[in-house]
Amino acid sequence: MNLILWRHAEAEELPDPLSLSRNADLQRPLTQRGRKQADSSAVWLRAHLPADTRIICSPALRTRETAAALSSHPEVMADLAPGADVSAVLAAVGWPQGDENIVVVGHQPWIGRLVSLLLAGTEMNWSVRKSGIWWLTSRTRESEAQTVLRAVINPEFL
Repeated sequence: MNLILWRHAEAEELPDPLSLSRNADLQRPLTQRGRKQADSSAVWLRAHLPADTRIICSPALRTRETAAALSSHPEVMADLAPGADVSAVLAAVGWPQGDENIVVVGHQPWIGRLVSLLLAGTEMNWSVRKSGIWWLTSRTRESEAQTVLRAVINPEFL
């Protein structure tokens, strides 16, 4: 299974009075810079993804807009919302049993925590840049389940 984690691109900040509103947070659009980041990342992904790749994203507007740079019809999953639990995200995408290719467009801090869990065996607050991509693959070698880091792509290098 290929699990490609793509953090949403740069989004508008919330004005202070609205900063506590979950609904306002879910409606933050990408900035002009964020749209450029999403487009650049999508170009790289298109060049490397298998044709049968599934694209899923959080219900937040910023993830839907990021995913739209790659697919006109990404699947929206409530389990991928801001503040999601890493185990709920893994269950939602079927890691590691699935044999499909999945791009998950989501949020910090759960993307960093998920990557650290899969690569280091414990949840830590790893930093993932906006519009950054972490490509992981699950495999079995000598009866041992393994997670392989295939790529880390930061938008400033695209």
